[in-house]
Parts: sequence; C-alpha cells; structure tokens
Amino acid sequence: MNYTLTNLEENIKTLYLGQGIAKPSEIDMWQFAYKFDIWIEFEEGKSELVETQRDLFTICLDVRNSSQKQWQDFAHEFGHVIRHVGKQHELRKYFRDLQEFQANNFMYHFCVPTFMLNEFNVSNCLDIESGAKFVASTFNVTEKFAKKRLALFRDKLLQVKSDEEHRRYMEARYPKAPPYSQETNDIVKRALELKAKKERKIQNA
Repeated sequence: MNYTLTNLEENIKTLYLGQGIAKPSEIDMWQFAYKFDIWIEFEEGKSELVETQRDLFTICLDVRNSSQKQWQDFAHEFGHVIRHVGKQHELRKYFRDLQEFQANNFMYHFCVPTFMLNEFNVSNCLDIESGAKFVASTFNVTEKFAKKRLALFRDKLLQVKSDEEHRRYMEARYPKAPPYSQETNDIVKRALELKAKKERKIQNA
C-alpha cells in the first residue's frame, strides 16, 4: 500500500528527525521543551498553557496524573504553541473549539508519530484491542489513548486502500495512455477528420 504522509504527519516527522529522534525509545518531552524554550511546571490542577511573556510559554501539568497522561497533556499544549498564536480566552467559542480540535489531533500524531508507527505491524492496525497494549507500552501513552490513535490510523489506511482501488478502477475504465481502445481510436479519428474538413472549408472560402 502506497501510504503518503499528510502535511501534519510530515511536519511532525521533521520535528522529530530535527531533534535526532527516530524511534519511540528516544522520545523525550524535556528535549522539546528545551528546544522551544518552554518551561514545564507540575502542580495540582488542570493542565494548561500559560504565556508568561511574549513568545515565552509555561506548560503546567497536573502532578496527580500518570507520566503517560502528563506526556499526552504536554503534547496537546505543545500543539497550541506550534500552531496557534494569541490568547484563546479572547476568541469566539467556534474558534476556540477549532483550536482545541487541532491541538487534540496534533497530540495524537505527536505522541504516536505515523512514521514510527509504520515501522510496526501492530496487527495491521485493524485489531485495535490487541494492538493498543503494544502501542501504549511502546510510545508511553495510556491504552485509551492508544486505541483512539490506532482507530485514526486504521481509518487512514482504509481510506488509502479505498482511494487506490478507485484509482485502479478509473484507470481501467478510462485509460489515459496508449494503447487506446478501438472505440477511443474511432472517436479521435472522426474528430480529426471533422477538424480537417472545417479547415479546408475555411481555406476555400
């Protein structure tokens, strides 16, 4: 199957490889925090992103959460740093909801990068229940998170497969390159004859 990374997946791959990170065991949120000048603080309360000064951010993580949940929350807030600018509380609800959706999507792909996931079989990503334990332990995320990520990956694979089947069907039905069908050759021949006849009439007028 010819899987092409989306723009988001490609950008995340670039982020990781730019830090010399190519496999799950090398993933380290502190490395990204250092690279992007982000402070990390642990306190009791909902995880959130705080802009302490212009372009200087602190990600507050709930100290009561597991390391897996803290990593997921960091990825969500990091998504806001990467993709969004400004104070979210001043935005209309529609745009806040859109930014939250984008940050969540970033989180799933950042915590479990597609270019790394592609290196594993993961039960072909179709049996989510059996694959979730492997993904959770390999990428240091919760099983609930892993199931959601695998569902997203499975849906993308199925879409790619469907697109390929549709492309092959259309190419077989409407070939764009020689050898053309006899029917197509007859149509082209007739069109050329009519064009030549029209040109002769113009010349003789």
